[in-house]
Amino acid sequence: MRRHAAIFLPALLLTACAPEPGAESGSAPGTDDAGVEAAERVSEFGRYEGYTEPRYDGWVTTSRYVEMRDGVRLAVEVTRPALGGVTESEPLPVVWTHSRYHRNPGQIIPLIAPDLDPPPDIRSQVDANEDLQRLVLHGYVVAAAGVRGSGASFGRYEGLFSEAETADAIELIEWLAAQPWADGNVGMYGGSYLGITQYMAASGKPPALKAIFPDVAALDMYELMYPGGVYRDDLIQHWGSLTREFDTAIPAPPVDEDVEGVLLRQAMQEHEDNWDVLEQYGAVRYRDHATPEHAWERHGPSGVLEDILEARVPAYHWNGWYDIFVTDAVLWFANYRGPQKLGIGAWSHSGMPDPDLMAERIHVYGVEQHRWFDYWLKGIDNGVLDEAPIHYAVMNDPGEWRWVSAEAWPPETTGRRLYFAPGASGSVASINDGGLSSDAPASAAAFDEYEVDLTTTTGATSRWDNAVGAAPEMIYPDLADTDAKSLTYTTPPLESDLTVTGHPVVTLWVTSSSRDADFFVLLEEVDPTGFSRYVTEGVLRASHRALEQAPWDNLGLPFHRSYERDVAPLPDAPAELRLDLHPTSTVFNAGHRLRVTVMGADRDNAEEVSEDPPTVRVYRSAAHPSSVELPVAQGS
Repeated sequence: MRRHAAIFLPALLLTACAPEPGAESGSAPGTDDAGVEAAERVSEFGRYEGYTEPRYDGWVTTSRYVEMRDGVRLAVEVTRPALGGVTESEPLPVVWTHSRYHRNPGQIIPLIAPDLDPPPDIRSQVDANEDLQRLVLHGYVVAAAGVRGSGASFGRYEGLFSEAETADAIELIEWLAAQPWADGNVGMYGGSYLGITQYMAASGKPPALKAIFPDVAALDMYELMYPGGVYRDDLIQHWGSLTREFDTAIPAPPVDEDVEGVLLRQAMQEHEDNWDVLEQYGAVRYRDHATPEHAWERHGPSGVLEDILEARVPAYHWNGWYDIFVTDAVLWFANYRGPQKLGIGAWSHSGMPDPDLMAERIHVYGVEQHRWFDYWLKGIDNGVLDEAPIHYAVMNDPGEWRWVSAEAWPPETTGRRLYFAPGASGSVASINDGGLSSDAPASAAAFDEYEVDLTTTTGATSRWDNAVGAAPEMIYPDLADTDAKSLTYTTPPLESDLTVTGHPVVTLWVTSSSRDADFFVLLEEVDPTGFSRYVTEGVLRASHRALEQAPWDNLGLPFHRSYERDVAPLPDAPAELRLDLHPTSTVFNAGHRLRVTVMGADRDNAEEVSEDPPTVRVYRSAAHPSSVELPVAQGS
């Protein structure tokens, strides 16, 4: 099972049936529940029984072009339920996705997951997704459309979440709702880009859009591309290059009417003039920068946030602790005005090496999406809004987690501040092997100094690589080698379990020989053997340290506006940097240690501040006490 960028590719279940003329069909043996007594009615997180039964045993997929207001034709596929080979004619609710990638993943799977066994004949989104199969068999129409400038759709791609793309989404919702096989109730599904397009569509307030289920979706695209002012060039180069290849070199399936592929070739020719991702994002390094074709304050969800919030479309925000957008997920929940729920699992953007965890992800995702759409699109009173609005996994790695619920985010915790202290902890061969102490420093002058090693890296299978398909599975190595090139601050072995749930916040007092430097901060758990496990991270370029009021509820976390006028070199005297780490819910086990690592580079995941490594100092004196504040769960 794999997922690439935004394409959810769980187990590929189905045997393909011979397609009818102008259509393609699928079936799910053993799903005919006619005559079977209804099960006991259960509707709770991760479990849904008795409220609805599968009414169909297969589906039929057709594809066609739909013309937009400006004449651009978009490729759309529609999958409708079937029983005994006969397509359902009665109007049903529709769920659909607005995809930046090929609307049909059949040709993409071998490219992004070459280690898989040869996949079966995949003819539609439904054929590749268990959660969509579940919806079709329970009486939903499932549709997918390629955004303009992609796949078999005509037109020029005008940039991520452009005005034209969002206008297309609104027009497609109206078109879907008006079809004879639709009952007028429309929902949206999908993850990553396909999750973000749901929020963008909601911004237009289309009346037929009754609910969305955005998975691993961003709020603030600047914070993805330039977190703390540091350009994630590796991430955008992978994504930009891959999508360019999809647009111009890897043919999408033609629509049914295009038997010879003539229209597909014409569409791909138009894609040659697509918006240049690398050029455009490389040119907008500050949040107030703009080019004629892109501006952070106009494009992406944060640029139309007020419109999204005013729309109040019911939303179930779905994410994972190791995803690149997990901070965005909790910010969505903090700011959203419509009916909403939040789920955060123990996973990354796409694949992880634990098959049990991935099976859990597929199962829970399918159940929760089904419950959500049944409530809002079919009017089934299944109590999905009567329970706690938040469910999240508490991780006790490796390989263990448990689900808990909460009424608010962050849940009730106690802030516990640990100060950077002298060592030696005796647990790592780092530059300084410093300690962490609950006692504030008393020394008048104390600091740790080192010349940044530009080869320092958290590896090429990080959460960032995993999100854009550069690493099919997120796998962090033992970070001991990374720590050896960095400054570290480590506790003694813990006397009891310590559960950290929420957003760790780090305060650094620093100077730099170059008047600027990047500070990557890792939170790690160290077991008795010395193995250092990645938990979470944050980053800040020192020149972007200025704090401002966020344009949304930022949960009291540090917000770096990163306007060009906010950027300032470091002074000679120690300067304060405050940054939050991505949220987590992790048990640090008794006998293990908690470690904070400060790196000056992350070679495989971000650009370098300079080709010449600076010498930095991190202060830990009474006047300049560097520290980490941990949100500790009650009872720890």
